[in-house]
Parts: sequence; C-alpha cells; structure tokens
Amino acid sequence: MKSEFLKGTAAGIPIGLGYLSVSFGFGIMAAGAGLNVFEAFMISLTNLTSAGQAQGVSIIAAGGTLFEMAVVQFIINIRYALMAISLSQNLDKSFTLPKRLIAAYGITDEIFAVCSTSKEKIKPSFMYGVIVISTIGWVTGTFLGAAAGEILPSRVTAALGIVLYGMFIAIIIPPSRKEKSVLFVVLIAAALSCICKYFIPSISSGFAVILCTLISSLLGAIFFPKKQKEDEQ
Repeated sequence: MKSEFLKGTAAGIPIGLGYLSVSFGFGIMAAGAGLNVFEAFMISLTNLTSAGQAQGVSIIAAGGTLFEMAVVQFIINIRYALMAISLSQNLDKSFTLPKRLIAAYGITDEIFAVCSTSKEKIKPSFMYGVIVISTIGWVTGTFLGAAAGEILPSRVTAALGIVLYGMFIAIIIPPSRKEKSVLFVVLIAAALSCICKYFIPSISSGFAVILCTLISSLLGAIFFPKKQKEDEQ
C-alpha cells in the first residue's frame, strides 16, 4: 500500500507543481473579491475545480443567490461525473464504495488523465497519492496567492490574476484548432457572454454562465451532430 501511494505521489508531482502556479492566480482573484486568506484556502480545499471556484468567487462578489451558485457549479462540474464513470472501468477490485467516495473528491481533468492512462488497474492507494500531492499544490498556491493579494499593490495583483485566465485560454485553444465544432461553441459562448455583459447588464454573472453554456452547447449539438460512424465505434 505504501509503495502504491508513493507511486501515485510521484505521478502527481507534475500536476501539483502546475496547480501551484495556477491556483496562485485564483488566490489573487479571491483576495480581489474581498475574501480573506482562510476563506480562499477553504474554497480550494473543499471544491477542487478551477473553473468552478473562479465562477463561484465571481458569484459571491456579485452577491448572487445560493440557487444561482448551485446551478452554476452543477453545470461547470458535471463533466467530473462523466470522468468518474469512465474511470470506474479501470479500478481495482479493492476499490470499495467508501474508497470510491473518497477518491471522487479528487477527480479533476489532470488527475483523470493520469489515472485513465495507467496500464494497470488503479488501486486506491495509488489514486490517493495522486490526489494528495495535487491537492497540496492547489491549496498551497491558493494560500500564497491570497496572502500576496492582501499585501501587493493592486496593479501587481491585477497582472498576476491573469494567470488563471491564461490557463483557461490554454485549455480551449488546442481543441479549437483541431475541431471546428469546438471553435464554433467557444465563439458562440464568447459572443453570448459579451452580449450579456454589455447589452443585458441586469443578468447576473452566474445566470449569464448558465445561459451561455446551455445555448452554445445546444447550438453545437444542432450544427455539429455526432456522425453515425462515430456512434458505431
């Protein structure tokens, strides 16, 4: 068990280092929204999702409702449920229900990628190792970013806060260049976001995300339906 945990930790070190830099930007963002270091730290510890956290802080700063927060988090993070279902096919028999529930806490895009490419069945201790080191990197970066946000000048924190958005851009550009459908959805979502921001300011940021996500996804499905051959494969 100790050996598998160490293997998982080693596999998760690159993720933890990447999270350290990205979550620093989230910490800066949280401090700019009026949250203190402890509040930012607890958000990262209890809700391990960059996009969800960023949008959640925006809703908090705008004084949004709990319903709005719940719906936004559901839409943004529903992909993790799909990842968990896919990953369950590669789990070792020792993964009992309680252990699955514990592991569900740490299913992120990067952790899913590492675990899903494993040639062997994933054991609980291995996955825990990946999750622990990744979480340490994420919460540490958040703590440092939030602390810096309370000390550094506003111009500096504004510049450092771009790190988180840079990560989002880095995520969407590669698939957008390969798939027209992805590029179409991204452009539609961006256009709708601008419309909500500048022409319908009465819509809160949380519901704007909900509308942009649902409408762009629906249009993507209509104009770029999945081909029959892909379904058969």
